Amino acid sequence: EVQLVESGGGLVQPGGSLRLSCATSGFTFSSYAMNWVRQAPGKGLEWVSRINSEGKITWYADSVKGRFTISRDNPMKRFYLQMNNLKPEDTAVYYCNMGDSWGQGTQVTVSS
Repeated sequence: EVQLVESGGGLVQPGGSLRLSCATSGFTFSSYAMNWVRQAPGKGLEWVSRINSEGKITWYADSVKGRFTISRDNPMKRFYLQMNNLKPEDTAVYYCNMGDSWGQGTQVTVSS
């Protein structure tokens, strides 16, 4: 059974940083690209970032480019989202995603 478990969310002031983690199990992690997706209050899902299976190619939504960095640790079966210079509009539930599989989400709130 595929399992994705996010952690690392919280409350942070504008301009602050957080690092999200996604622990995975139940599939061959090193064979799959992985995504971070978020959902702001009252809005639909927004794709945030993607990393290829080897961790060598990354993609970002324009809204986070230059502020967020996706990475992965294949032996540990984890991947990460380093979020810097956070803005109130980054407030959302952040999900890790692989295909049709989703984590439970972790709340990120950016507020003074």
